[in-house]
Amino acid sequence: MRRTKKYRHFIETPDASRWELAGYEATLPISEKSNPITRELDRADPVQIVQLLKECDAEIFQEEEEALLNYKRLYSEAVLKTMMDIISKVQEVLKDPDNGLIVLSGGGTSGRLAFLIAISFNKLLKGLGQLPCYTYIIAGGDRSLVMSQEGLEDSALLGIEELRKVCDGKKRVVFVGISCGLSAPFVAGQLDFCMNNLDIFLPVLVGFNPVSMARNDRIEGWHSTFRQVAERMQKLQELHKAFILNPAVGPEGICGASRMKGGSATKILLETLLLAAHKSISRATEISDKCLVEILRTYERAHKVTYAQSRKIAALLKQAGTSLQKKACVYMVGWHTLGLIAIMDGVDCIPTFGSDAKDVRGFLIGDHSEFFNQETELLAQSPWLAFSQEDFVKTVLPSLTELDTVLFLFTLDDDLAEVEELVVQVKEKTSNIQALSHATVGQSLPASLKKLFPAIISIVWPILFLEYEGNFIQKFQRELSTKWILNTVSTGAHVLKGKILHNYMVDLRISNSKLFWRAVSILQRFTGHTQARCLDSLLHVIYDSEVLLDDLRGKEISTHVGVATEKNKVVPTALLCLLRNCSVQEARMRLDTSHSIRAAIEASLNAPGHKRGAE
Repeated sequence: MRRTKKYRHFIETPDASRWELAGYEATLPISEKSNPITRELDRADPVQIVQLLKECDAEIFQEEEEALLNYKRLYSEAVLKTMMDIISKVQEVLKDPDNGLIVLSGGGTSGRLAFLIAISFNKLLKGLGQLPCYTYIIAGGDRSLVMSQEGLEDSALLGIEELRKVCDGKKRVVFVGISCGLSAPFVAGQLDFCMNNLDIFLPVLVGFNPVSMARNDRIEGWHSTFRQVAERMQKLQELHKAFILNPAVGPEGICGASRMKGGSATKILLETLLLAAHKSISRATEISDKCLVEILRTYERAHKVTYAQSRKIAALLKQAGTSLQKKACVYMVGWHTLGLIAIMDGVDCIPTFGSDAKDVRGFLIGDHSEFFNQETELLAQSPWLAFSQEDFVKTVLPSLTELDTVLFLFTLDDDLAEVEELVVQVKEKTSNIQALSHATVGQSLPASLKKLFPAIISIVWPILFLEYEGNFIQKFQRELSTKWILNTVSTGAHVLKGKILHNYMVDLRISNSKLFWRAVSILQRFTGHTQARCLDSLLHVIYDSEVLLDDLRGKEISTHVGVATEKNKVVPTALLCLLRNCSVQEARMRLDTSHSIRAAIEASLNAPGHKRGAE
C-alpha cells in the first residue's frame, strides 16, 4: 500500500524502503547504510544501472512515512519551517552587504558545491547591480576544487583558521557548514567557533543524518566530536541562534558516496533557500512554505526531464565503461558552470573508486577569471591542476586515442561556433564523442554541429516567464540535470569496470579518517571478522608488513591515512588477505591476474567456506 502524500509530485517516488525500518543496519547512520534498491548493482547492465540510480535519486523527494521511523524529509513541515527561519537571517545580511557575509563551507564534494553556489548567487547580485556578499571555503583551498585532497578536511583547527580569514572585519555572518554525513572535522571546528562568537555568527549545519547519527569519533587534535557540536547546535536552535537542516534523503546508490544524492540534495536545499530569500526581498513579501515548495518542485521536474533520456544515458554509460575497461580515459568538456560540474565529477571519482586522476577528467571552457578566491593556487605546474580549454588543447588533445571517450556539455546559449571548432579537432582523434546539450523550447542545434555527433542527449526546458531571480532556476536545473547524468555515467562506468561489489566501493582510496573507517567497515561486512582483525589486516597492507608492531597500532589515524593515500588497491588487497588467509603478496598477485577487482573478490567469496553476500 502506497503512502498518502501531502503534495502532488512530478515524479513517482519509491515506496518506503527497508532502510527506514528500525532494525536495518542499525549501527550505521543513514549516509553509510547500503541502499536496498542497488543491492545487486554490480550485476546490472547499463540500462538497469540508470534505472536503479534514477530510483535512488527520486528518494530525495520522498515524503515522510508516519508508520515508520518518521525521519524528517525534504517536504516535512519541520524542514520547511527551518528553511524559513534561516531565510530571515540571510535577508538581514542581504540588506546590509557592507557589514555582512554569507559563507558556505565544506570539504571535498561539499566544498566544491559551496563554491558553485556562492559564485552563482554573487552573479545574481551583480546582475541586480548589488554588492557580492557570498563567499566559500573549501578544505585545502582552491586546489581542492580541481584535485582530490580529502585529508585536509580532517583538521578542525584548519577550518577555524580559514573561517577567521574570510570573516575578518564583518559584523554579521551567516555561516553554512556542509557535511552530508555530519562527520567532517573541518566543518565541526567552524561551527564550534561560530557558537563561541554568536554576536557575529549564525551557524547553520546542512547534512542528511539525524543528529543522533552524527559521527562520534574523537577528532584528532581537538576537544569535541562532531555529534557533540551538533547537539550543542540543537539546543541553540530552540533560541533561533543556530540551525540544523538535515532531512533524510536515503542511503546512497553506492554505499557512502555522498557525491551523489548528498551532493544533489545540498544543491537543491541551499539554492531553494537562498533563491527564496532574494525573491522575497525583491518583491517585499513574506516568505511562505508554498514558495519553497514551488521551487523544490522545479527540481523534481528536472529529475523527470533528465531521466526521460535514460536510454541515451545508458548508451553513454556503456561507452564510458568500455573506455575504462580498455584502460583508456573519459573526458568531459563543459562550457561555463557545466564545466565546473564536469570537473567535480572527475575529481570525486578518485576517492570513491580509487581511480587514477587521468581516468575521468573534467575541463572548463570559457572565462573563469571571477570564479576563484585564489586563482594563483591553480597555476602551479602540476598536470592534475590543468582544467582549462588551453590545458585540454595542449595536454590532452595530442594524446587522444580511438579508445578514449569525450563528452561535450553545453547549452544552446553558449558560443556554438567555439563548440563546433573544438569538436572538429577532437573528432580527428576519436570517434567516441557524444554531447549533452540543454535548450529551451524553440531553440534548435545548428545542423553543422548536430551532424558531428553520433549521439546527442538533448534536454529541452520550458520557457520560464519569471523575474530576474526566477530565471536562475533554469540555470540551476541544467546544472543539477548535468550532475545527475555525469554521476550516473561515471558511477556506471566504474561498475562495468568491476570496481563495485554489490553496491560497495571496495576499491576506495583511503584519503581521510572517514574513508579509513569505512574501509574497516567494508572488511567486516564481507569477511565477518572482528573490527580488530580487520584493522590489523588493513594496516598490514598499508605498511607492507606481515608483522605489526604495537607502536604501529597505536599511531594516530592521520599517520595511517598519510601512507595509505599514496597506495592503490589497499581495501581489495586486505579483503583477499582475510578471505583467503593469505599473505599481502599473494593477495596482490591474485588481484593483478584477475580481469577485475570484483571478480577477484567474488572468487574468494565463492571459495569453499564462503558465500556471496554482505550481511
